[in-house]
Amino acid sequence: MSPATTAATPLVACLCASWCRVCDSYHDVFAQLRERHPGVRFVWVDIEDDEELVGDLEVETFPTLLVGQGALLHFIGPITPQLATAERLLASMAGAGPAKASPAAMSLLARLQHSC
Repeated sequence: MSPATTAATPLVACLCASWCRVCDSYHDVFAQLRERHPGVRFVWVDIEDDEELVGDLEVETFPTLLVGQGALLHFIGPITPQLATAERLLASMAGAGPAKASPAAMSLLARLQHSC
């Protein structure tokens, strides 16, 4: 995939930690989302193992999803670990404008677009 194609493709990143038991159970939900949305890039980010990628972003609640396309961040925040919740979130992002986000969240989106 070329960098331009990658940036234009919607991106969903799950920010989790290996010690988080809720994140463990969310792996299956995330895999189901990936299967149901083949035109979307899904990235699993362990905030400790991928500390350099995460940068200054403070993640306090798990799982946290980041949804963006190109330089536009649509959503970043915690989500309950149910498939229906994630499906509703993704459906609501169609045509959504930018979310209010910290510079650290915007930087993470840019790093994800260029590294994954």
